[in-house]
Amino acid sequence: MRIAVLLGGTSAEREVSLASGLGIVKALRERGHEVWTVDTARGFIPTEQEGELLPEGVHAAPPGSTAATLSAMELGAVPQLHQADVAFLALHGGAGEDGTIQALLDLVGVPYTGSGPLGSGVAMDKDISKRLLRDSQVPTLPWRVARAPDFAYDPDTIEDLIGYPCIVKPSRQGSSVGMTIVTEPGMLPEAVKEASQYDTEVMIERFARGRELTVGILGDQALPPVEIRPKKGIYDYHSKYTPGMTEYFCPAPLEEEITAQVQAYALRAFRVLKLRGYARIDFILAKEQLWCLEANTLPGMTATSLLPKEAAAVGISYPDLCERIVQLALR
Repeated sequence: MRIAVLLGGTSAEREVSLASGLGIVKALRERGHEVWTVDTARGFIPTEQEGELLPEGVHAAPPGSTAATLSAMELGAVPQLHQADVAFLALHGGAGEDGTIQALLDLVGVPYTGSGPLGSGVAMDKDISKRLLRDSQVPTLPWRVARAPDFAYDPDTIEDLIGYPCIVKPSRQGSSVGMTIVTEPGMLPEAVKEASQYDTEVMIERFARGRELTVGILGDQALPPVEIRPKKGIYDYHSKYTPGMTEYFCPAPLEEEITAQVQAYALRAFRVLKLRGYARIDFILAKEQLWCLEANTLPGMTATSLLPKEAAAVGISYPDLCERIVQLALR
């Protein structure tokens, strides 16, 4: 099969996307497929140049913007994209995960992995997705949104509805980019300013201290939950991509009832957000109460990422996982 792996892009998660994509390229070639690498910021990358994409691995801080970038028309004209039987999306954040690339591929007529434009856009927008989760009885923490151009918010509402500590983060970003824990009102303006560098909407959300869990969805199957234990502070970009900063337990050491409940919530969230193929749904377990944090429509796909860990727990190897995701796209 001819498969175009789309990776890179220009979002703050570019390096993570490159790591995911290069792992997928290797796995699919091992399965005998003809695989082409397409950086959505630069175009087709010849095989002999793939090693230059991420020579030093993922850094402990998100990268700056990428200078080179293709327009939608230029990307849609890449020959390897038109010739592919399927596109494997290894993109994270930005246009790769917000539904823009998905809409382009629909127009070009190339099947692709993961959710469509609507589900991708809804899940990327944390404000909209939390409204849908709340209305579907999937518990989610109280929040408010501050919007451009002035990013105004009512301090009294924040204190009464949300309280302190609270989490401030861009409404439409991933990998915890631009996120701050605010412990007192005086910290809030600077935290909002920091998050506003990454988005025109900033979410202010109640902070719940507890056990961090995530559940992968593959087709119509909820995989075993992973428990995430940062060794210091919160599970932010630094903790995620600095070796040794976080411990992972899969399957998570939970009571059977909690495991069943978090998997049920994950499946409900997957369906109500109109996702398809595969995804990862994040939760916090605080004082026996589960709270759904967000959905990741294109979760990390390095060999050590969370979704592959969950798949391995049920006997699905990394190459087999990549193969299954391709087959789900072709359905």
